[in-house]
Amino acid sequence: MRVSRFYCNQPLASGELTLDGDLAHYISRVLRLGAGAPVQLFDGSGQEWPGTVLEASKRQVCLRLDKPLDGQPESPLHTHLGQVMSRGERMDWAIQKAVELGVNEITPLLSERCEVKLQGERADKRQSHWQQVAISACEQCGRSRVPVVHAPQPLEAWLDGLAAELKLVLHHRTEQSLTSLDKPASLALLIGPEGGLSSSEIAQAETRGFIAASFGPRVLRTETAPVVALSVCQHLWGDF
Repeated sequence: MRVSRFYCNQPLASGELTLDGDLAHYISRVLRLGAGAPVQLFDGSGQEWPGTVLEASKRQVCLRLDKPLDGQPESPLHTHLGQVMSRGERMDWAIQKAVELGVNEITPLLSERCEVKLQGERADKRQSHWQQVAISACEQCGRSRVPVVHAPQPLEAWLDGLAAELKLVLHHRTEQSLTSLDKPASLALLIGPEGGLSSSEIAQAETRGFIAASFGPRVLRTETAPVVALSVCQHLWGDF
């Protein structure tokens, strides 16, 4: 029997818990879970709380949480994805798959060829939306820690404030082999927009310690590139 997992944005403990708002509505009205249904909650701490629905109404769901269990281990490779923003569902898809592939941090970026312009309240709403995409991906894939989706920022600001043992900027005009690189403890990946990073942006990244790397001769779409890159890096240095 499949047990539904839910992220709860508050510290959890064994005992009775009452949920309200969107999560209660989703459990009781969308999934239609009633008294006796098994559930599993996590709060991002790395632990999981098995539980049982005691009562489900339109506005509230009462649960009984059992003793916590250790959640899914994280990859030993800490990864920070700098993804230049793309339109519509492409960015959602890139974030969702990056979370499934073990990314720890994601920063949406603005670049010369970026077609998405976000400011003020609109930027805040998109960040909140993308964070929810990350949460939903964790609920689906079994991760017990939720990656952070940072506020959108210009590429230059991200490059200047970044700390990682290995930094890779991806483009197809290089023959750098990843197998020749030493295993890092932390990794930063820079993925360009649909039109690619400009030559000056690639050079800017390289002056800040980034290594140009290619994952084959074919030009990948902006939402495909992080999936391929994270998969290869997790295979070489992570938990694949």
